Amino acid sequence: MLAADPMNPDSTDWMTYAIGLAQEAPPSGRRVGAALVSENGRLVCSVFEGEVPGASWSRILRRKVQELGVSSAHSVYLTINTLSQAGSFDLAELLADVRIDRVYIGLPDPSLTSYLSGDPVTERGHVLRFPDELQRQILEQNRALYAASGQSIECNPHYSTHRISETVVATLLSMGFALTKDDVNAHRGRTALASLISQRYGTGDKEADRAVGDALAAAFDAKYGAYDYAFDARTANAGWAEDFMVVYRRTSTQPLSALGILNVGVGAGQEATALFSDCPRITFADIAERGLANISGRIPHSRTVVTGAEDLSALSDGIFDLYVSLRTYNSSFFDTSAAAREARRVMKPGAVIIVSVANGFLYTQRGCVVPGLIIPGTEFVDLYRGMETANLIGADLECAGFKDVRMLPTSTEIYLSAVAV
Repeated sequence: MLAADPMNPDSTDWMTYAIGLAQEAPPSGRRVGAALVSENGRLVCSVFEGEVPGASWSRILRRKVQELGVSSAHSVYLTINTLSQAGSFDLAELLADVRIDRVYIGLPDPSLTSYLSGDPVTERGHVLRFPDELQRQILEQNRALYAASGQSIECNPHYSTHRISETVVATLLSMGFALTKDDVNAHRGRTALASLISQRYGTGDKEADRAVGDALAAAFDAKYGAYDYAFDARTANAGWAEDFMVVYRRTSTQPLSALGILNVGVGAGQEATALFSDCPRITFADIAERGLANISGRIPHSRTVVTGAEDLSALSDGIFDLYVSLRTYNSSFFDTSAAAREARRVMKPGAVIIVSVANGFLYTQRGCVVPGLIIPGTEFVDLYRGMETANLIGADLECAGFKDVRMLPTSTEIYLSAVAV
């Protein structure tokens, strides 16, 4: 039906189709599917890994394209951005032969543990990603390969045992709301999860939102309140604090001690202690109380506010010179658009915002850092998710009223800075 009946060439149906193709691949190997789609939404040709014994999906697809005399296409849907045995990207070889306007990628190759030159996903501007639920399907098709890879969070005991979604499920159950892990993963935003509870249990909107807020606070308290930095990627980057200062100095020449600063999302408090101990006008905000208690003990002159980044209503408009939020905007159930709007509201015109996205997963058994972020609801790190998340946050900052958005990737996180208009 797909070949005969045209569909929107940007439809997720084509992603599902590519996943279905991958299912045809031999189960003992890497299961990959790819579909090339025309401007009018028709299938040009498709392929799965192992369709021709001994030939990669890329070689087979390129051969089909040559036979059809095709030189361009609207889009290609590829479940896994694979590496050839020679270490080059199969997709790069296809793009050298065919002009393709849009590339949709599911997951990075299981063998990838660092950024490589020649990767179309990081070096080209027309690459888009499959949504999370489809990424999880691809993982299931190739679970054994990913489980044995450096992208498995089993390589880091803290992250494999402290899962935000599992704590949220358990806490909501204790309140009488029996949701499954799948329910929670399908409703990753606070508003979406509260709406599900309200619909399923007939509770009022405020009660449902309060329940979700309490569950999230408990989850982040459990994971980060007494966080052991031995499991943190920054243990492999002794200069992380200087990285922050490099970002700050690109936007201001004033010393931090001269500024009114808001630090949102403090975790266990080690970062804040290292950066802001000597700042007399510092306010800390976090949804979890344990980290704020640590801060109060270490920086007695600071002000602390128990609240999430998306709702800073306890703080007045236009009072801060610098807003800092490190590794918070990529948190589970986080609404970056709402947080960016609240950040702009509490900042003075011309004030600076600095946020960062975690982009390093410590492989504790080897002492190395695997770039990326954990795919929600899975046990795997996605190499591309950090950069993808940073780009989305940058767009949200611009929409919220910030200008001069700049990005600085480091070995363990990606920083974004901007100026309030």
